[in-house]
Amino acid sequence: MASVLSYESLVHAVAGAVGSMTAMTVFFPLDTARLRLQVDEKRKSKTTHMVLLEIIKEEGLLAPYRGWFPVISSLCCSNFVYFYTFNSLKAVWVKGQHSTTGKDLVVGFVAGVVNVLLTTPLWVVNTRLKLQGAKFRNEDIVPTNYNGIIDAFHQIIRDEGILALWNGTFPSLLLVFNPAIQFMFYEGLKRQLLKKRMKLSSLDVFIIGAIAKAIATTVTYPLQTVQSILRFGHHRLNPENRTLGSLRNILYLLHQRVRRFGIMGLYKGLEAKLLQTALTAALMFLVYEKLTAATFTVMGLKSAHKR
Repeated sequence: MASVLSYESLVHAVAGAVGSMTAMTVFFPLDTARLRLQVDEKRKSKTTHMVLLEIIKEEGLLAPYRGWFPVISSLCCSNFVYFYTFNSLKAVWVKGQHSTTGKDLVVGFVAGVVNVLLTTPLWVVNTRLKLQGAKFRNEDIVPTNYNGIIDAFHQIIRDEGILALWNGTFPSLLLVFNPAIQFMFYEGLKRQLLKKRMKLSSLDVFIIGAIAKAIATTVTYPLQTVQSILRFGHHRLNPENRTLGSLRNILYLLHQRVRRFGIMGLYKGLEAKLLQTALTAALMFLVYEKLTAATFTVMGLKSAHKR
């Protein structure tokens, strides 16, 4: 219990949250382009820079940063939960010994499940706020009108029921393999490098963070597309089953995507996603490593992160 409620776990959680907020703020426009490509199926522009130019031209210079605050709020809570759970479980299981790739994957998976169940409502709201006011090419999309985070929560619960806040939970639970794979590769690559040197440079951390996230993103991207559509909640789904997030709707959306655009339709927006997530993850891990190391040094504690 002491390991779960330890100061070290809190340091890792805060550092992870700060790192993710910093990185997402820097690369936020790339995430805006990715979301438009995933949700607005009839958008003709397929490259990241062309989509961003269209958004700025049609919706204004600040449009790529629309929905920044709810996204950052959700990301802060989400990464705090994930890093705290990941490092607490790892401290309990490893107990001072060297970790393994298998243990990293299992711990990452469990931390991901806890994170999804606690923070999905925040992601549903921020997805809708981020797309509010967007000029869509797809006539199936129904526009929304929310006056902020609290009003979005209120309207969703009033009009769609409280369970609508967990739209996309099923694909999100499947997607816990994304951060689990990411952390497995990150921790594994870090252990390999630390066998050859005493400490990692900033460039080392940046590169292995980018590689780990790029692998995880490519493997799970089709499910991420379905997750975005379900969270948005304003598409016409399978008329035989209106239960958002059900396995049938996931398969239906995947089938529709392939039928309309071919197998590559499952990867529409991957360029923007890879660019955004790889760079964001790399910068996040860099800030995270530096912040935890600095905090442990200042407090005179031995870092529990070298395991």
